[in-house]
Amino acid sequence: MTDAQLEDWAPKGIDVSVPSIARVYDAVLGGKDNYAVDRAVAEQMLQVMPGGRDGAWEGRKFLARGVRAMAERGIRQFLDLGSGLPTVQNTHEVAQAAAPGARTVYIDIDPIVLAHGRALLAGDEYTSVLTADLGDPAELLALPEVRDRIDLSQPVGLILLNVTHHIVDDAAVAKVVDGYKGAVAPGSGLLLAQFCKSVEPELAALEEVALKALGSGKFRTMAEIEAFFDGWEIAEPGVDYMAKWRPETPLSGDLTIAQKVAGGGLAFKG
Repeated sequence: MTDAQLEDWAPKGIDVSVPSIARVYDAVLGGKDNYAVDRAVAEQMLQVMPGGRDGAWEGRKFLARGVRAMAERGIRQFLDLGSGLPTVQNTHEVAQAAAPGARTVYIDIDPIVLAHGRALLAGDEYTSVLTADLGDPAELLALPEVRDRIDLSQPVGLILLNVTHHIVDDAAVAKVVDGYKGAVAPGSGLLLAQFCKSVEPELAALEEVALKALGSGKFRTMAEIEAFFDGWEIAEPGVDYMAKWRPETPLSGDLTIAQKVAGGGLAFKG
């Protein structure tokens, strides 16, 4: 779509002069569902890190490997929090391929995600998408649209992929993550990754661009990311760069700067 067509199609009330996190990610991934303002932010990111698009795709591959790992542990319902715009290897596609009939609920604050999701998921009785703020776990989990799909008495696959770095306050983000962890049944999984703090100058420049363009956020150390899993059993190989988390093919050589953008892992509730 052209920007004019997208603007006509976009849900009313959306300010297309302000960049959206979901649409910037879409632009970095080479998607078409974004505006000039989003592409400008994506271009700034790619200028300071030319391989950034490959780094973004590492996130999609990490998501797919994590969802399959949770399905292998018997999880049959997934809550994708801050899911962003649909692209290849969506959570519901990976989950249903691994476990036919697996249920997925996508949550994102951007109404454009809802519009795209409804079009994408037409006819899929196991998957739904909802516009909501994930910042209040109790309120979100009580929504009828969530409870229709997610049975909290059974294990749930929680997904927080590239979401926590958008919450600056450490106490606030811990409260959000712990709220979801505390609400789900034993056997549940948490797949989480976010931007890493690093001494690499390219990553420092990327952090500066991202925070200036999107308004807020916090890159965290690997130890701080690992702390999100406290109290749960962290699955092998632990918390690491996404590219190093159960790669489908052996890695050759050192990681690129783009592959060091984000780190995360998977843990299960005992």
